[in-house]
Amino acid sequence: MEITVLLFLTSGLFLGWALGANDAANVFGTAVGTRMIRFSTAAAICSVFVILGAVHSGAGAAETLGKLGAIDALAGAFMAAFSAGIAVYLMTKAGLPVSTTQAIVGAIIGWNLFSGTTTDPGSLTKILLTWVVCPFLAAGIAIILFKVTTVVLRKANLHLLRTDAYTRLGLLVAGAFGSYSLGANNIGNVMGVFIPASPFTDFNFIGLMTFSSTEQLFLLGAIAIAIGVMTYSKPVMMTVGGGLMPLSPVAAWVVVMAHSIVLFLFASQGLEQFLASNGLPTIPLVPVSSSQAVVGAVLGIAFLKGGRGIRWRVLGGIGTGWVAAPAIAGVVCFIGLYFMQNVFDQKVFADGLGTHPAKVVGFASPEKIETRSQ
Repeated sequence: MEITVLLFLTSGLFLGWALGANDAANVFGTAVGTRMIRFSTAAAICSVFVILGAVHSGAGAAETLGKLGAIDALAGAFMAAFSAGIAVYLMTKAGLPVSTTQAIVGAIIGWNLFSGTTTDPGSLTKILLTWVVCPFLAAGIAIILFKVTTVVLRKANLHLLRTDAYTRLGLLVAGAFGSYSLGANNIGNVMGVFIPASPFTDFNFIGLMTFSSTEQLFLLGAIAIAIGVMTYSKPVMMTVGGGLMPLSPVAAWVVVMAHSIVLFLFASQGLEQFLASNGLPTIPLVPVSSSQAVVGAVLGIAFLKGGRGIRWRVLGGIGTGWVAAPAIAGVVCFIGLYFMQNVFDQKVFADGLGTHPAKVVGFASPEKIETRSQ
């Protein structure tokens, strides 16, 4: 593999690191924030199951991103992933939980605008609708889970120490499930833009299984996510775990489970096939915002309790981050593509010029346009 290919892939690894640093909070933030699980334990479990989910079940949600904008050159994929990573990193520095889904969608639209590619309205509408549905769905699931859980615990009448032990175990299991779902649903955000221009080839492993080029990309991205979890996720975990609203250990478990179920629903190819085979409406395979899911779950419990305890200023900051992340990623991607193409002389898309903005506003010289068209 050429060294330039490895250099281009580093932006995907950077985005994976940023995802791990930010979105791990959505899986274990409530558990760590309520002091039920140590950060080191949470980080280790999250890292292992994120990798498993990404490699085993990550293909489904990644397909929708490909329809939104099929970035067909490594330099273009590099800039899209790098722009999304910058946006997520800035939000992480501010201690705000945002989603790589929001950032990478903004970056892809930035690439579409620069390359003159039409943004598929159906895929964009599907993704935007999930951004609206996701927090409400998580809130509804959290309300149901919280009511059922409190009734079960009341009837069980367990000793306080046993309740504490079961809650810790439940948080570990829910965190593992959530980490798997996070890897399955969000790995497409990290490496999905590289799939059309993947430098890898499928290879057969001692005649037992085939390790596809997509799975190789996803493994690299998942390892980067794990490193992000280990190195930089604690500040955002504390924001999610206690900054938005004080949570009891049981409520923390409910939040993780509701978040995890939502991510799993939008990533499971098996569930989609089961529903389709039985003539039932299918759930679209779309990379959803894990941040929106966990915030929606927290707010569901809050409203169940009458809305008391919500820190509205923190919620407002989180909402601002949700809007800012895709906008920052889109602008950075568009500007970065200009420099990649005209300063560093890199091919950022493979097709003809079409309605390329560089031709319209004079971003590229006639000589470069002629050379690239050949």
